Amino acid sequence: MRKLSIFLLMAVMVVVSACSQEKPDKKSDTMPDDFVFVKGGTFMNTKSNYYGKNVSLSSFYIGKYEVTQKEWFAVMGSNPSEFKGDHLPVETVSWYDVVEYCNKRSIKEGLTPYYNIDKNKKDPKNKSEYDDIKWTVTINEEANGYRLPTEAEWQYAAGGGQMSKSYTYSGSNNADDVAWHWKNAGDKNLSGDWNWPIVENNHNQTKSIGVKKPNELGLYDMSGNVREWCWNGYGDSDSNSNSTRVVKGGSWMGEVGELSYLNNFEANGKGPDQGFRVSRDE
Repeated sequence: MRKLSIFLLMAVMVVVSACSQEKPDKKSDTMPDDFVFVKGGTFMNTKSNYYGKNVSLSSFYIGKYEVTQKEWFAVMGSNPSEFKGDHLPVETVSWYDVVEYCNKRSIKEGLTPYYNIDKNKKDPKNKSEYDDIKWTVTINEEANGYRLPTEAEWQYAAGGGQMSKSYTYSGSNNADDVAWHWKNAGDKNLSGDWNWPIVENNHNQTKSIGVKKPNELGLYDMSGNVREWCWNGYGDSDSNSNSTRVVKGGSWMGEVGELSYLNNFEANGKGPDQGFRVSRDE
């Protein structure tokens, strides 16, 4: 009888443990399978720019992979990418292209668009002399549609969230395990200092999503393949917060993206090394 009681207790503990790992999600029935639940909290990865700053995030979902050309074409009806392939990440897309994709995909899937896009009103916060578009884009916080991750969300997810092992790159301390970058994304592995003619002659390009190892949360390619747009502007002051937009991660033509990496570009900028992944609220 005692053995039976112990067995029942162990069984209950297993069930409770399994339930504790379930996604506390009101939208699980509408969330695509290739999205990963990221439990909120403070930054655990010691390599993160936010570590030790008491920055805390709410839970959210983020794409397991960078958005592919197949996914882009299904929504937008065209493919702007330089390197063509259904399972390659879409690239040569501007920040404006991407927020429009998010809204159109939301509508297509019966979700409420996350962004309010006014193409006729210039954003007064955008002081960039190189951006000739300057749409005014605001958010609908109650919407359940697709959106770009913020810089903090992107870095938190790339660093493994609450499961972080404090890797230098997203999922490993060895860049080649998890990232496509200028030294390994061509005909042969390169060494020495970065040199564009060498990279170009090596036929470097984007690679199919999900080939390298994932990070602790099961997310792929966050340190390399294409750099990824984030929602927020670069800088802290109101005067320049929307003049450029944050990009994170490394790319096939550049250095591998350490978790501390941070860069920014004009929202209308685009190139064959620039893509994105999408998020949704819990």
